[in-house]
Amino acid sequence: MAQDSSQQEPPAAPARALLPTIVPALFVGVVTSLVLVGVSTAAGELQDVLWQDLPDALGVGGYSVLWMFVVLVATGFAVGLVVWKVPGHAGPDPATTGLDAPVLPPAVLPGLLLATALMLAGGPSLGPENPIIAVNVSLAVWAGLRTFPQTREQSWAALAEAGTIGALFGTPVAAALVISEALAGQPIKGRLWDSLFAPLAAAGAGALTISLVSEPSFDLRLPPFGRPGWGDLLASLVVASVGAVLGMCAVYAFPYVHGAFARLRHPMLMLPAGGVVLGALAALGGHLTLFKGLDEIAVLARDPDGWSAGEFATMTVVKLAALLVAASCGFRGGRIFPAVFVGTALGLCAHALVPGVQPAVGVSAGVLGVLLAITRQGWVSLFVAAVLVVSPGILVLLCIASLPAWLLVTGRPLMQLREDGTAAR
Repeated sequence: MAQDSSQQEPPAAPARALLPTIVPALFVGVVTSLVLVGVSTAAGELQDVLWQDLPDALGVGGYSVLWMFVVLVATGFAVGLVVWKVPGHAGPDPATTGLDAPVLPPAVLPGLLLATALMLAGGPSLGPENPIIAVNVSLAVWAGLRTFPQTREQSWAALAEAGTIGALFGTPVAAALVISEALAGQPIKGRLWDSLFAPLAAAGAGALTISLVSEPSFDLRLPPFGRPGWGDLLASLVVASVGAVLGMCAVYAFPYVHGAFARLRHPMLMLPAGGVVLGALAALGGHLTLFKGLDEIAVLARDPDGWSAGEFATMTVVKLAALLVAASCGFRGGRIFPAVFVGTALGLCAHALVPGVQPAVGVSAGVLGVLLAITRQGWVSLFVAAVLVVSPGILVLLCIASLPAWLLVTGRPLMQLREDGTAAR
């Protein structure tokens, strides 16, 4: 029987078929990383102007309630103007897109990049992942098919997606996990690693490039976590499940909130209205609930006992609401990084409520549960939750905690809409 089974396995691709893919993959990986760096750098410079230079010149507090409200509403107007007037309207409705980006015409890409940079600088609670992947996939497909007309669009898209994810997370492992999950259930030629060979090269090039120009790190440097005990297992099970339920609340609310903004019918109404709501949320949650959230979770992690359970709970709910509003009203951005903030604040809230819950356990389990609900991608959720806490022991807890959390989210709607505004599954 074993012999018959082995005969049915697809033959592995020969080395001569894989070798020609290395150079294009490395090139795509480097370029996708540089696109990310360019947009992030431009957004960072503009962010400094909006939140430091300009308020200092005007003599107002950079993170005063008034200034946060003004900048968020102004960001809504600026992005709305781009969506309204720039050719291509900054791409499709972001509520309908995920990491599996559509291939867009080249004329759409400048507007999408501009809208993304404005969003990142202005403070709405979204990350760069979705639009940057869309831009890089579209560029790779456009250039690749013109340079090598006999190649497949899907191959170039996979390289660009892998390179961008490798750059976003600073490691090719994340890209390998995303693509492996995407390939599950699909017919592939050869073995799985044959299909991963070129994307992994692109992801490695993207990760290496980003590490040469910056210092990407997800390690929050929380208090050391040693050998897991029964209390840690219980805490991880509870926190991950609560995170999954909390994330699903946003998922179920998504079509309704999106529909409410859609009734305004025009980007110059929808986006400024979103800015108004985000300004009110920022006044409630404070400046740490602004932006994509990675720098802000580092602030929380430096002093896990620096806020009360009520303050952590407020930041958790406000950030989740801000993510929901920003993703619904038309801002161009992704949901992974703000979801990490939500999970981090939830985990630290658990620690504040029950001091026996170690910060590392609470944070990693909270991030796992929220990401499972928001992304529905198990490997990525496990990976991100694990790299926040550099400890081998945490992996055991997370793998077990993912089981009840997955039961709470599987088969339910996604935080992504169809063209008709209904939730995808």
